[in-house]
Amino acid sequence: MAVTKNNFFGLVGETPQIQQLKSVVQQVAPTDITVLVTGESGTGKELIANAIHSLSSRRDKSLITVNCGAIPEGIFESEVFGHVRGAFTSADRTRKGYFETAHGSSIFLDEIGEMPLEAQAKVLRVLEMGEFMKVGSSHNEKVDVRVIAATNKDLSEAVSTGRFRQDLFFRLKAVNIYLPPLRNRKDDIPLLVEHFLADTCQRNDIPCPHITPEAMNLLKNAYWEGNVRELKHFLDSLVILERGRTLDEHIVGGYLRQNERRTPHLPVHVPKGSPELDRELLVSLLLDLKRDIGDIKNHLQIAGSANLPATWMPGREIIQTEPQVTLEEMEKEQIHKSLQEVRGNRRKAAEILGISERTLYRKLKEYNIS
Repeated sequence: MAVTKNNFFGLVGETPQIQQLKSVVQQVAPTDITVLVTGESGTGKELIANAIHSLSSRRDKSLITVNCGAIPEGIFESEVFGHVRGAFTSADRTRKGYFETAHGSSIFLDEIGEMPLEAQAKVLRVLEMGEFMKVGSSHNEKVDVRVIAATNKDLSEAVSTGRFRQDLFFRLKAVNIYLPPLRNRKDDIPLLVEHFLADTCQRNDIPCPHITPEAMNLLKNAYWEGNVRELKHFLDSLVILERGRTLDEHIVGGYLRQNERRTPHLPVHVPKGSPELDRELLVSLLLDLKRDIGDIKNHLQIAGSANLPATWMPGREIIQTEPQVTLEEMEKEQIHKSLQEVRGNRRKAAEILGISERTLYRKLKEYNIS
């Protein structure tokens, strides 16, 4: 990818945070030091990995990208480290894993916080000794690979709860590059808007629209929970649906309001003692709760005011004395309910809950659910 004044391997921006980040990338890229890239989802962590690889001595070979959160736990080691013939029932041939494929190049371990503990020990050995063992093998194999990892999670918190190895964490964060959220670098938004508009129009062969200062100001002050990725997808839709029109504050404001309605921010109190609760399961529980509240409102409307007690007056608070249900109890009950619906089929239960099967297994163990 071309590098221009404002476009550094796809990383667009000129704020002090981005300038410093570019400088760090240029310093570490020519070395073989391990790099950990952190930041919220959508901030551009993969762009940093690509920039480091592209500026390194390994750039003649392809960067191997591994999404650790997308590989089922049961086959993780086989996929990442490979296996020998006969290692398990369906292993009819010896297979290379991602590390062996990345020999002489760089490997990008995205979402490394999702990596199973057993595999973490093997990654640590690669970093320390430059060797690994295939599944079913009895001897180590040497590998020359540069490791770049990324996560949107707090690995120090994962270490404290036993979900991530402390020794691997210390080894990974030899250099930690932090990508700030878009809301903390608003002055880069006009450059990003210009870049994405030009890219979208070129790809779709349509004229690049004019955007008014008032509309740009709306974009600068939007929250962008999904960061740069959300901004890009928003502009893609805007340009294609409003083809040929000037993008003023009325058009942009209307789309921003629609975007907010699609992704409402529900007020949720999360207990301080439960930071390990998975966001995906929490969202599922909250949606169920929202539906239940809607059902209650419907029943009240049907019942009508005639059935209300004589002592009830509009505006009077109804005080409930029932004990408050914790999020942990809500989680456990929802998991029980889903498993009962599918007669214990954990794969189907995970689909109903909207979480990965790996997350469900971890929750079953955490709550001692058989």
